[in-house]
Amino acid sequence: MAHSLKPLHTFALNNQCQHFVEITSVEQLKAHRFSAPFCLLGEGSNTIFLENYTGTVIKMATKGITITERENDVLVSAAAGENWHNLVSYLLDKNIAGLENLALIPGTVGASPVQNIGAYGVELAQFVESIEYIDIATKNKVTLTNAQCEFAYRDSIFKHTLKNKAVITQVNLALPKKWQPVLSYGPLKVLQNPTPKKVYEQVIAIRNAKLPNPYTLANAGSFFKNPIISNARLQALLLRFADVPHYPYGESHHKVAAGWLIDQAGLKGYAVAGIEVHKQQALVLVNHGNSKGSDLITMITHIQNTVFARYGITLEHEVRLINTHSECHIITEHAQ
Repeated sequence: MAHSLKPLHTFALNNQCQHFVEITSVEQLKAHRFSAPFCLLGEGSNTIFLENYTGTVIKMATKGITITERENDVLVSAAAGENWHNLVSYLLDKNIAGLENLALIPGTVGASPVQNIGAYGVELAQFVESIEYIDIATKNKVTLTNAQCEFAYRDSIFKHTLKNKAVITQVNLALPKKWQPVLSYGPLKVLQNPTPKKVYEQVIAIRNAKLPNPYTLANAGSFFKNPIISNARLQALLLRFADVPHYPYGESHHKVAAGWLIDQAGLKGYAVAGIEVHKQQALVLVNHGNSKGSDLITMITHIQNTVFARYGITLEHEVRLINTHSECHIITEHAQ
């Protein structure tokens, strides 16, 4: 029986899936008979269904938070279906700090390690002690250490080796009792006598000023990854564009601001059907309605081509795109 996907993903394209299942317990998950194709979903804030989906959409809605105090840190164990921002707020209310830079990131706890969510100088990987998942083939519970998760920028083992083989059920975070603010991001530097609550409130204010609320204006958050380029390529780029924002990434690479590249290429406000490059934040694509997946593909390709022609840099979409039966990647041919 067809089920509407529009309310299940924040970009809200008007498509349907063949079957829909909501998982509220690990026992229910173990009993579920997985058959291809299937798509795992949290709150749909980083997933866009481009077309009608021929398979089963499985939404993780398990709940539960356990806090264990240890000598030097606090172990926080959260179920996959918990809302990420609510977890950050809940912990701060209990004077457990560390995640405040990651406030207001949409989505579920279970989705957070898949792309190693990050913002304002902090990445989830810094706090992960372990990740628990159910192996789809065996239905056994498996626990991965931080190192085994193979975290990288917006990346993890769940996007590669374990893709469509694992369902994350619990995330275990170790938050040090000795709090140290991370204020490297510009608007956070202004904070005087920072406290976790002040950082939290400032991050929320910054995000609200920059990013449209996906529940009032359909969008999937930051659409493109910030490209990582070698130091040599950065120096060549700076000779032509002296004010390009860049941040060190290891010793031999820098991260370049994708939103700045799109903005400076003159694409703010550019529209294809009802899909538009947001007028305030060029890194966000918004959906005003009456749009199709093909319109979004046209938009992505145009942005990639324009940015590549101007800067010689390939933009990769951060958002997960799902076609009729699987995830797909849109990338311009000349930039592969």
